[in-house]
Amino acid sequence: MDNSLYAAVDLGSNSFHMVIARLAEGRMQIVDRIKERVRLAEGMDEQRRMSEEAMARGLDCLGLFAERLTNIKPDQIRIAGTYTLRRASNAREFVREAAQVLNHPVEIISGQEEARLIYQGVAHTQHIEGQVLVVDIGGGSTELIIGEGFDHKALTSRKMGCVSFTQSFFANGKLGEKAFNNAVLEAQHQLAPIVNQYRKLGWQSCLGSSGSIRTVRDVLQGEEWTDGSITLAGLERLKAEMLKHKKVDQLKLAGLTEERQGVFAAAVAILLGLFTSLPIERMEYSDGALREGLLYEFEERLQHHDIRERTALALISHYRIDKRQAARVEQSVLSLFDALSDPWQMPIEPYRAILGWAARLHEIGLAINYSGIHKHSAYILQNTDLPGFNQDDQALLAALVRFQRKGLKLSELPALPNHDEQTVLRCIRILRLAVAAHHRRQDNLLPPLNVLAAGDQLVVTLPTEWCEDNRLLMQNLEKEHRYCQEQGWPLLFQLS
Repeated sequence: MDNSLYAAVDLGSNSFHMVIARLAEGRMQIVDRIKERVRLAEGMDEQRRMSEEAMARGLDCLGLFAERLTNIKPDQIRIAGTYTLRRASNAREFVREAAQVLNHPVEIISGQEEARLIYQGVAHTQHIEGQVLVVDIGGGSTELIIGEGFDHKALTSRKMGCVSFTQSFFANGKLGEKAFNNAVLEAQHQLAPIVNQYRKLGWQSCLGSSGSIRTVRDVLQGEEWTDGSITLAGLERLKAEMLKHKKVDQLKLAGLTEERQGVFAAAVAILLGLFTSLPIERMEYSDGALREGLLYEFEERLQHHDIRERTALALISHYRIDKRQAARVEQSVLSLFDALSDPWQMPIEPYRAILGWAARLHEIGLAINYSGIHKHSAYILQNTDLPGFNQDDQALLAALVRFQRKGLKLSELPALPNHDEQTVLRCIRILRLAVAAHHRRQDNLLPPLNVLAAGDQLVVTLPTEWCEDNRLLMQNLEKEHRYCQEQGWPLLFQLS
């Protein structure tokens, strides 16, 4: 395997993209790009089920991608699913089959996370001065970000994309003024909730990312209706020219490829909605996008600038979590994980890091109430936008804190298809033991936790004298012993 190669795969609603990069002197150098149009969202029914044909096209494409990924280390690959896989009722079925084809898990990321990664992709590939508005029109959603340098100031993902708008307003390839105007109005409606916030923040320049925006730019340039930028005047002229035809396949425009022809009218309508609502004066095109954002996350993590760490610190500050207690529990959690990872065959990534964040955030629910803190903590973590966390890892983080204490109702454990169930349960046991051991909230109270695993059995050895001096805490540990016993998890305390 080539240790210097990294890969990012973007499973979009219209196209799948793969970018391969080489790490050279601490910086990412893109060495290969592969793109396949799969139209994953095409033919989705009223029950939000992807069609068998669309899923087959997607899996065929991933079979090709899998060949290219064989010589890249698994922990240097990221595969992200976006709008259609967030929305489809049968997304889990596709993700399961995709993971088997790729021999690698697929992350489903939230709209906010998609927007953040798009901005990172643009910021790392384009020179930015002052505040910038970044727009990415995908197959199912449009992301809008205002940022400066490498920091975003506003993120949003709106439910409007070139594939979904094509199905809603330009079905069967028909063009008409009424349909066009309805599509523009719907785009304006989708943007209404964020217009005031974005206008107030403002921007000095606007960059458009994605194939749809590139195609509009290419057509305006090819027809010599622009100086290389997208403008409102250019879009209105383009709309007028398109409405001279009754069907999309009759369009003969310089720069319009056959691949993009079917969704072109929807892209123009969405852009008209954007330019008139925000408003935008001119938009330049940027090559950076989600897949570049995924790649540059690797670079950030290698430089110890993990966005997930910043997210955890922000939550700790916002919810005024007791940092000393969080640190006590985290130290014990990581010590226990390190002692048990080999005998329990638990992978370091991503479980050690997520356990650490779960330890630091396990009391976040105190912001609501001490009674039911574990449920409150899980609710906050499951329903808050957590930059850097994909949906499965966010669900795992919430599940760990949900089962940190009290009786174990594992029937309430959510499906975590990208995580090994036995490893998840063992991580829960580790967090529970650490939380119970630090019940008295005192520094330097615990002796070193000497723990051994024999199959599912855990044996914790404690000094006899310490146990006699800390009878109240021992009662708490014995209560945890009973909770585990009820679940069939042997937890024994041995005196030395």
